[in-house]
Amino acid sequence: MSDLNTPPLNPLPMVVWMLALPMIAMEVVVQAGANGLAGGPEGIGWRVQAIQTLGFAPDYLRQMLDLWQFPLDGVYRLFSYSFVHVDLSHTLFVVVILLALGKFVGEVYAGWAVLVTYLAAAAVGALAYTALPVAHAGLIGGYPGNYGLIGAYTFLLWVRLAGQGSLRAFRLIGFFMVFQVGIAVIGIVLYGVERGTTWEFVADLTGFATGFALAFVVSPGGWARVLAKLRTS
Repeated sequence: MSDLNTPPLNPLPMVVWMLALPMIAMEVVVQAGANGLAGGPEGIGWRVQAIQTLGFAPDYLRQMLDLWQFPLDGVYRLFSYSFVHVDLSHTLFVVVILLALGKFVGEVYAGWAVLVTYLAAAAVGALAYTALPVAHAGLIGGYPGNYGLIGAYTFLLWVRLAGQGSLRAFRLIGFFMVFQVGIAVIGIVLYGVERGTTWEFVADLTGFATGFALAFVVSPGGWARVLAKLRTS
């Protein structure tokens, strides 16, 4: 007989909700404004205001580096851009992926490690995006952070499969990489380097690399666990 006190679904780690709820709340508020349910006429522009306030601008960071001045308004955007999105579908895709990956990774990682992985992937992804001279468009959305969690998930699979075809752990990121780079190449061929792609995939793939690299430090056992697996493989 099943335990009636057992929840029908495994609860998500609290840190995953800490990341997802601000995205959901942001979308609820801007949707309410856009549909005339709050804010009056000004509510229609709430999404634009949120993007201007929280979005990451590579040219702004380049100016900060040139002047060697780092106002808070510019620094927090390295993280805040990952909580605001272009539209409802963008938010839904990011949140669904975050909840799924967060559950897998959060069941193994400590809560702080999940948070560090997501935020570090977002920040390093934005820095890599800024390093591209052709990248000028603003960067918003949680995909670089999510790719960091994909990196963490890939690491866990890679360690688990050590000596048993561990390259299979990279199938997920391989699929995303081929898809994104393929779309970028087609856009560049058709419209040129400046207009053919937004280059956001660079931030995404850098986010993956960041999440995978951080796993050697923040995952349970870290590098010692990898060495132990390699010795027994």
